[in-house]
Amino acid sequence: MTYRLLQISDLHAGPPFRTPIADALIKQAHEIKPDLLVISGDFVQRADFVDQWTAAQALRAALPQPQLVVPGNHDVPLFNVHLRLLNPLGRYRRYISRELNPVFELPGLVVVGAVTAHGLTLDGGKLSDRQAANLRRIMGTYSNDICKVVVWHHPVVNPPGMHKNRALVNPDKAIQLLDEIDAELLLCGHIHVSYVGNTLDVARDLRQGTIVCQCGTTTSRRGYGREHGKNSCNLIEIDERVIRVSHLLYFEEAGRFVPVSEHSFPRRSAGIYQLPRSEREVSLKP
Repeated sequence: MTYRLLQISDLHAGPPFRTPIADALIKQAHEIKPDLLVISGDFVQRADFVDQWTAAQALRAALPQPQLVVPGNHDVPLFNVHLRLLNPLGRYRRYISRELNPVFELPGLVVVGAVTAHGLTLDGGKLSDRQAANLRRIMGTYSNDICKVVVWHHPVVNPPGMHKNRALVNPDKAIQLLDEIDAELLLCGHIHVSYVGNTLDVARDLRQGTIVCQCGTTTSRRGYGREHGKNSCNLIEIDERVIRVSHLLYFEEAGRFVPVSEHSFPRRSAGIYQLPRSEREVSLKP
């Protein structure tokens, strides 16, 4: 098997949205023909405004299927306190997806979404006990030779250069959970700068660790740090021996997203520690 996942995030339909970038994304995504398109949250800039939801809905419809999507903190109303506290994801469920714990399967692969956005804070995220139990239950039905991928919005690791903690409020607990359920890969977003690493970078007592693939903002003007004013996405290849992550940045001169770095990790099931060069390269061809 060889599967390709295209991860985009932090679309922010509304004032920060960059329509030309979105148009280029739609075209390139159809060229790539991923086996799964992942959108890791923040569909809108402000969940209070219906026109932003309809714009996000139209963008999602224009992108290739199949898709797996999860909400972000901007998908929770800010000004409408009633909705924020009593029905924080009501509009997300109406315009984007009613499924808050989506599951996508292919032979040898399962991708499961979870919710870290809630109405009690403006920016922070938390993996609730209920969401953790859902992940344990779902992942527990798959054998260890399956590549298990988790998608949620908030990161568990703050990348170098971050001066403010933007990770989950319970990152240690979330990291331990990922290790417990044998998640090989976590796809997340939120802080508008890309990062690829491993939970072993911050927690050395794990059994195996989980690859962290954090996406920047794909279609907004709100890039942060080294991606200030830039747009990015990730192309992930998964086969029996290796997981490859290609970090793509949008370049005006090229009119498309271009790979600027590549990362290769041996699959747990492969039982190998050294990859031949031929297995370290990410293919951008359909």
